[in-house]
Amino acid sequence: QVQLVESGGGWVQPGGSLRLSCAAPGRIFRINAMGWYRQAPGKQRELVGTISSSGSTVYADPVKGRFTISRDNAKSTVYLQIDSLKPEDTAVYFCYSDIQETSTRTWYKYWGQGLQVTVSS
Repeated sequence: QVQLVESGGGWVQPGGSLRLSCAAPGRIFRINAMGWYRQAPGKQRELVGTISSSGSTVYADPVKGRFTISRDNAKSTVYLQIDSLKPEDTAVYFCYSDIQETSTRTWYKYWGQGLQVTVSS
């Protein structure tokens, strides 16, 4: 079962931009940190960046200055703005949210289904 719903992936030429969205379910109590991972072909999943509940962000070195993570708490949504795309950014991008469920008050890391981002000319 998909826990978070991602949208906005696709193909783009080098130097282009994409904006990915990731929406959390409505039946939640709280959301803490959110963020993004990616997995390139033949490589392990790596952290792209995170955003805390207060909006502070941390980025992996390969994406610093090009990727921007933001969040809309009212919509329980995290975004990834990707600028100046490079071929090496080609990967499946996964969002996550640390969510406290309403029914149990238990914290879980929810994951999106993954979005393919392909950068080529």
